[in-house]
Amino acid sequence: MRFLLAVSMFSVLFFACSNSETPIPYDEESPESSESSGFSAFENLPEIEGMILVHGGTVTLGTDDDKYRPSERPAMKVVLDYDFNLDVHEVTCGEYRELAKKTGLKDFGTCESDSLPLSNVTYYDAVLFANAKGKFERRDTAYTYSNAVYDTEGHCTNLEGFSFHPEVVAYRLPTEAEWVFAASQGWDPENRSWNADNSEYRAHAVCSAGADSLGFCDLAGNVKEWVNDWAGGFCDTIVTNYVGAPDGGALGERVLKGGYFSDRASEMNVVARGDEYTVVASTRAERLGFRLAFGFIPNPVWLGTDGRVVSSIVTPLASAASLKALTGSFKMILVFRNDISGNLAYIDYNEVNLSVTEIEDDMEVFHPDVSPDGMWVAFCTKPEGVAGKSELYVRNLNKEGSNLVKLDVESAAIPRWRVLGDGDTVIVYVTDAGNNKDDAAFKSTSTWQVKFAGGKFGAPKKLFDGAFHGGISEDNTLAVTGARLLRARIANSGSTLEQDARDAVWYDSAQACNASLAQDGSKRTAFLDFGGKLGRKFAGESYATHERILVADSSGNLVQTLKAPAGYTFDHSEWAGDGETSNIVATLANSAGAHTKIVLVSPSDSSVLKLVSGAELWHPCLWVKKANSAPVDTGSTEFVLDPDSAEIYYNSSGASTNDIYYRYKMELLWQYRDSINVAVLGSSRALRGVNPNEFRKPVFAVNMAIAATVIDAHSFLFYNYVLPHCKNLKAVVISIDLDRGANTGDNSNNIFHEAYKSYPGYVYDMNHNFWKDSFPPKLASMTYDSPGSQEMAKKLRPAKGFHSTASHGWGDPVITGDSCWMDKRESIYRSNFDLFVELLKTCKKRNIYVIGVIFPTNPRYAETGAYGYAGLRRSEAPALIQELAELHETYPNFILMDENKMGNHDYGDNLANDYSHLSRSGAAVLTARIDSLIKTLNIDFGE
Repeated sequence: MRFLLAVSMFSVLFFACSNSETPIPYDEESPESSESSGFSAFENLPEIEGMILVHGGTVTLGTDDDKYRPSERPAMKVVLDYDFNLDVHEVTCGEYRELAKKTGLKDFGTCESDSLPLSNVTYYDAVLFANAKGKFERRDTAYTYSNAVYDTEGHCTNLEGFSFHPEVVAYRLPTEAEWVFAASQGWDPENRSWNADNSEYRAHAVCSAGADSLGFCDLAGNVKEWVNDWAGGFCDTIVTNYVGAPDGGALGERVLKGGYFSDRASEMNVVARGDEYTVVASTRAERLGFRLAFGFIPNPVWLGTDGRVVSSIVTPLASAASLKALTGSFKMILVFRNDISGNLAYIDYNEVNLSVTEIEDDMEVFHPDVSPDGMWVAFCTKPEGVAGKSELYVRNLNKEGSNLVKLDVESAAIPRWRVLGDGDTVIVYVTDAGNNKDDAAFKSTSTWQVKFAGGKFGAPKKLFDGAFHGGISEDNTLAVTGARLLRARIANSGSTLEQDARDAVWYDSAQACNASLAQDGSKRTAFLDFGGKLGRKFAGESYATHERILVADSSGNLVQTLKAPAGYTFDHSEWAGDGETSNIVATLANSAGAHTKIVLVSPSDSSVLKLVSGAELWHPCLWVKKANSAPVDTGSTEFVLDPDSAEIYYNSSGASTNDIYYRYKMELLWQYRDSINVAVLGSSRALRGVNPNEFRKPVFAVNMAIAATVIDAHSFLFYNYVLPHCKNLKAVVISIDLDRGANTGDNSNNIFHEAYKSYPGYVYDMNHNFWKDSFPPKLASMTYDSPGSQEMAKKLRPAKGFHSTASHGWGDPVITGDSCWMDKRESIYRSNFDLFVELLKTCKKRNIYVIGVIFPTNPRYAETGAYGYAGLRRSEAPALIQELAELHETYPNFILMDENKMGNHDYGDNLANDYSHLSRSGAAVLTARIDSLIKTLNIDFGE
């Protein structure tokens, strides 16, 4: 344990000392720059009005109790060796509105009362409030970013280039450890909280439930609160100054703390760190608010998902959409060396939530290059300019770095993938990557290629003498290298490099390095120099070493120069992409020589887009795939789709699990719209309970159900997408969720309602009448190629939208809602009932059957007073079920399948995933029953 802590502190200190930019409170181009407060981070913190000064100590995060979620286990002790200020209460509507008047904050409209906690805000809304408050008081800011994205209601859904600086004395969100430390000392939700037992299911004025023993209000109840952390894992150890995970992983998950007005006091605790559904930075709901902290965090410690200390934080700065504007594709992977950890790291831009993945092992990794299919990465163990033996490896480009294979030769350096004219994929490498200035030494080296197929190397083949590691042109007539001198091998007319070629030294024999030959047919060579005479003359001014990327044509003549941003120089430059979208990826070194950023430089307009920041980043390679792997579209139209909106059926600033469902549901709809004759709609019960692959022909079904939705969301999808585009539709299978019938758009159990308005794809469709007049043929392929989740794609695509889950049994019945809601919310239920009747009426006119399924849930609800997890008295359910069944008399196209039977069903534990959902085995049984029912109906499937 002592060794772990020592390593942790050393790693963090090393990180802080290595990155000279980290202590700066804001970037030069950040809109959040402000005049410094002049306050030293190492003086005692002042007491601030409206805040309580909390002195550091030890707190336990998480628990060892296995009834809690895996993300909340195990218990982890955190030492806070610093003081911090924390708001007495949640930020109120009045406080927000007053600051918005004085600053540039967006106005969300008025609350019922200024004393209510500000709610329905995103994580980014809270961040912007903290920055604005700091700037208004002439203090530094803890958050930086390059661009803000807002939805139609003025809420911030993304801060591109977002970064948190814990070492800056500033207003910020409290860390999870700070929040729990403050809350746990006076925790008393039974006596001092607004909860389900006393709130009437609404928020109340802050502090109206009283203060705890420390003087804080509403840490329990009223509204849940954003804290600063990404939702990483815990470990059974002691961590000093814990600040969460380095990023949100594939789901981009953030942390919420405290209960809210609809939680029972007995269920509130300081352990829970989320919500019923995945929470990301763009999530907002009436139950979500925040309070601020003020201070700094010395020597912060991040833990990865494996519980290990992350010694070097690498942060994505540019969105996939920003890169696509330059490369023309969402299918991009950035690989590079994290020189602090020594690991190969990568970002897959076809994932909705961007995160940095490191392949952790003890191997040296230099000059990584991604295979043409994006599946493999090759690398070597010696960098350019360093002589000596080097080893060459290839491995799968995944977190495990699986299927590692070594090229069995004496020495191989700087691999570059190529596809030959016969279709073979090969790797070109050199025997030595050292200084090429001496002619004799250079000619003693050589350039080789080796075939790679099926995860195995073929027999190496020598191409020619000389280590030409800057690349070979597609037509095999030019090769370049740069490691002191810019050398070229040029094929004589009508010949190839191997047959008849001459060697040349370009750039007036001046010092040059990082040569890279474009693979777009232009035969342009990008390289870096040392402020040479020829370069200065061409640029028309003097410049520092590596301050400019120089571009030469196929004859070695300079044709372009690209300048680094002020205060930086380039390094490790490489061409990326092909054709008109060829760009140059490079690192930026600051004045101290630290390679703190990776950028994409556009030769077309000389722009520089920052991709990644970190302490020491080397040898970037940006793989771009333009080929369309989607199904072939049908139809014809000349309409040109907007590539920044048309296919983005998710929140492009950070997608939750449900957002990713939306994206794949729309992909499946567009892909199969001409084949679908049965559409499945509904909530998570239908999502997990109906498997399209279990239907027998001629039924062709797609599961369009999405978790956390009710009838208004089902209706939106049905009227705007399913009905107008599935021309062969014969039946709709839809979940009937009686216990969730009082849910509205403001409720946490209906997250699709209104949320779709912030998803570009739905807004774009809405602005074009949902393509009811003319369907654009490229929309299906664009949706297929848009960012998503590889993990989710593997599950949903072959299952046609069905989410398969294992059998874990029904477990204990869980009740999260008020079983008396019909007393207070009957009007909402009736409104939802009317929406359902309208859907039946529409389907009757179109001769479409509607099969309403009441899905089986835990039979032990019969032992409670509730019908299901979301409430409703059991005594009220039979009359509601009977009312639904009687709709058949007016709408003979409607059949009610009550598979729950008030708990008296035949779905045993072996068919259940949890208290409210079937497993894949249960879905097979239920789907077979639906299929049998469909076969009894008088449906002409047109066979």
